Amino acid sequence: MKINIVGAGISGLVAAIQLEKAGFKPHIFETSTAAGGRVKTEVDQGIAYDHGFQVLLEAYPLAQKYLDYPALELQAFFPGALVFKDNKRYTFGDPLRHPGFLWPIMTNPLATLSDKIKVFLLSQRLKKTPISEIFKLKEQSTLSYLQEKGFSSKIIEHFFRPFFSGIFLETSLETSSRMFEFVFKMFAEGKASVPKRGIQAISQQLLEQLKQTKIHYNTSVQKVDDKGIHVEGLPLIESDYTIIATQAAQLVSGLKSQETTWKSCHCFYFEVPEKQIKNSIIGLVPGGKLINNLHLVQPIEKSKTNILSVTVVEAKGLSEKALLQEVIEELQTIIGPGEYTLKKHFHIPKALPHLTNIQYEIDASETQLTESIFLAGDLLLNGSLNAAMRSGELAAEAVMSKIDSNM
Repeated sequence: MKINIVGAGISGLVAAIQLEKAGFKPHIFETSTAAGGRVKTEVDQGIAYDHGFQVLLEAYPLAQKYLDYPALELQAFFPGALVFKDNKRYTFGDPLRHPGFLWPIMTNPLATLSDKIKVFLLSQRLKKTPISEIFKLKEQSTLSYLQEKGFSSKIIEHFFRPFFSGIFLETSLETSSRMFEFVFKMFAEGKASVPKRGIQAISQQLLEQLKQTKIHYNTSVQKVDDKGIHVEGLPLIESDYTIIATQAAQLVSGLKSQETTWKSCHCFYFEVPEKQIKNSIIGLVPGGKLINNLHLVQPIEKSKTNILSVTVVEAKGLSEKALLQEVIEELQTIIGPGEYTLKKHFHIPKALPHLTNIQYEIDASETQLTESIFLAGDLLLNGSLNAAMRSGELAAEAVMSKIDSNM
């Protein structure tokens, strides 16, 4: 049985893992030189430079299923954030998991006492709420949800907006309240971490689970139909079943109107002479000119080099040169004067899909596009690592079910 997968991202790799478990030997066709899709890292002189600030939420059910956390040597962030405001620093966080946060949070003027109680109650409620129930609730924007729940403009503007803008990659908080509750629940239930060797270690670990799958790198698929896969310069690659684990609109005729729109961001890495913030805490810049968040990168091995990661969600039409200059000037205002030496800059035009129909689960049959073409990818569910893994599972299940029904 010839089963081909287009795209060696997270969903394509998980689909292949599931197919292998059923005894199949799929082939994966990948445009780039490496697996991982949007989960990318460059390692340079002992520093892991992720393409965009990405974290693994350890509470993700599918991540727990497919990943070996100890082998990833996860480096966890503190359960909170450091807010830079008017040349001062304020702490938000979970004192139940980090008692040292208790006094800074109690004295934090950027949120009312009512806000602090509401955050605690929201956390406790969501811990008890099954994920499936969250995705059945009424959808509204995250902003209107927070306002409806009675949170003050203080905490919305100083914490929720900058924190979740960095996750949703949009500053209006128009993202579905379902996604907000899901992400909040994941943060409340587990740690937010980064593998020691960078976020791409996740895809590498998935890749190492494959024993019977052949991956064809540097292979650009032009078209997919029920006959098979069309690659420029090669004869038709016949396929009994094909899983498209990338954007299908550009590969299947008749889907142009369904093309995905994307959210973008810029990620800068600067070498700084000394640590301006503590290890393992995320810094937020509410109302910043450009900067949304920043954090100190932990080196792979012990190093005296201090690397600061800076995320810009909205570049405001600036050229790369002007953007860099303004980011440095803003850093000097926020953190203090000093030399900020650029080490890496990644512009990620397709960082996160813009989705309006947020789901956690669909029936496996809903991944079927034609008689032999199936779809995978977080585009089907929600923009998350968990969704990418689940969609890969669902596509593989649908293919195997189709094979069984044809026997």
